[in-house]
Amino acid sequence: MLLYALHFKVARTGGIMLATVLSSAVHGIDALLVEVEVDIASGMPQMAVVGLPEGAVKESKDRVRSALKNSGYEFPARRITINLAPADIKKEGSAYDLPIGLGILAATGQLPPARLREYSILGELSLDGRVKPVRGALPIAASASEKGLRGILLPAENALEAAVVNGIDIIPVGTLAEAFEFLRDERVITPVTVDLNSVFAGHADHYELDFSEVKGQEHVKRALEVAAGGGHNVIMVGPPGSGKTMLAKRLPTILPPLTLPEAIETTRVHSVMGLMDGRALVTTRPFRAPHHTISDAGLIGGGTIPKPGEVSLAHHGVLFLDELPEFRKNVLEVLRQPLEEMRITISRAVGSITYPANVMLVAAMNPCPCGFHGDPTKECTCATLQVQRYRARISGPLLDRIDIQVEVPAVRYKELADQAPGETSSAIRGRVDRARDIQLARFKGRKIFCNAQMNARDMKRFCRPDAAAEKLLETAMLKLGLSARAYTRILKVARTIADLDGQPDISAAQVAEAIQYRSLDRSFH
Repeated sequence: MLLYALHFKVARTGGIMLATVLSSAVHGIDALLVEVEVDIASGMPQMAVVGLPEGAVKESKDRVRSALKNSGYEFPARRITINLAPADIKKEGSAYDLPIGLGILAATGQLPPARLREYSILGELSLDGRVKPVRGALPIAASASEKGLRGILLPAENALEAAVVNGIDIIPVGTLAEAFEFLRDERVITPVTVDLNSVFAGHADHYELDFSEVKGQEHVKRALEVAAGGGHNVIMVGPPGSGKTMLAKRLPTILPPLTLPEAIETTRVHSVMGLMDGRALVTTRPFRAPHHTISDAGLIGGGTIPKPGEVSLAHHGVLFLDELPEFRKNVLEVLRQPLEEMRITISRAVGSITYPANVMLVAAMNPCPCGFHGDPTKECTCATLQVQRYRARISGPLLDRIDIQVEVPAVRYKELADQAPGETSSAIRGRVDRARDIQLARFKGRKIFCNAQMNARDMKRFCRPDAAAEKLLETAMLKLGLSARAYTRILKVARTIADLDGQPDISAAQVAEAIQYRSLDRSFH
């Protein structure tokens, strides 16, 4: 997606008036330089936009014309040509409106060119001249700062997210007239500033949900604590109504709080998609739960003009896939590489775009099509072949990337009726934070931040079970028929359990608990 923040310089040659516009285009979550040229010449009155404009850009000429007239400015009855260069890159979005409008005013001599060179400008115009919010204000502001510009003019609704960037003036405008008067030094607008530390500190761990609201399912809560402690992917298998979705929604509340760099990187992705809603920062870990009808482009990103998908919107947070077998097979398979590399690269003929995708995958599914296979109180109506086909929709390579598999039984009445409060998310998060601190110290100086990211060499060095644990692993491999990949996952999870327990070595008790989280291997393969 391309959005533009612009500044102008004017040249006049005889009867031809030309405004050259330097632009900042959002490409992925970064910025590229783009040049926009506004030419006003003699001829039949018309306005043309060239340079591979998409639909919203082509329509900008009608919005700009009405906005200028309804704001009381003269619209030239001449031939106006607007060129967006480089012409081989598609231009998309409505952020051109305000800079094009001001560019026309500059080309007709109504605005001083020197003042315009100091600022980048972006905003969508309504027909009455109001300035509406656009996407990508944060990357555009970062680009303007890198170019050494004095500031950026943008819609007031986008000002807080742009103010995350230090070193430039963030000038909020509500109308075309305000922008015009500011650039003519006829109006004083105070730049918007944001104290990042205070905003971040006040909301970094504020969640509306809490684990204390979950009744029963203590062993599932423990499994999610282990998952959070080591950054492990999880799949929950259980009948309808057992609380899988309720548990998944509360997982972000026990993850370590976002750091400021993580928050800024996550905010960049949300800014590009226009999801900030007037906020300065994304201060809590994202939770994304796309419907199972989603396309592969919707999940990992893409499209004619590439945009981030749900995986990137869940960056530094949780991606929850409910009813996992109902997702189309090709959609699930495209997840394999992003889960491994923690980034997504979308390639096109003209180049490639990379989006961040460091997520915890949490999946949920029923044990069979009817949902009651193995339930002690309700009879399953599915044939054995139906159950096998249902579970076979999840491929081995995808399951290989899920460290923890946990069964979620139906909640009993006694547990539902219990009025005693459960353990709070903050208490669980305290143990998770301590375990993560151990891992950060263990992998200091490397690009590994949790146990789930360990490679074979790291496991050989840090995942050494004692004699009793080694014997238990050998017995489990033989008696339960576990695969080699299950052996690797068990050791990683056992390492996290040892970190939660504050122990340097892996004991038999920790291996035994980790083995519980691979009990579905036999039924899936």
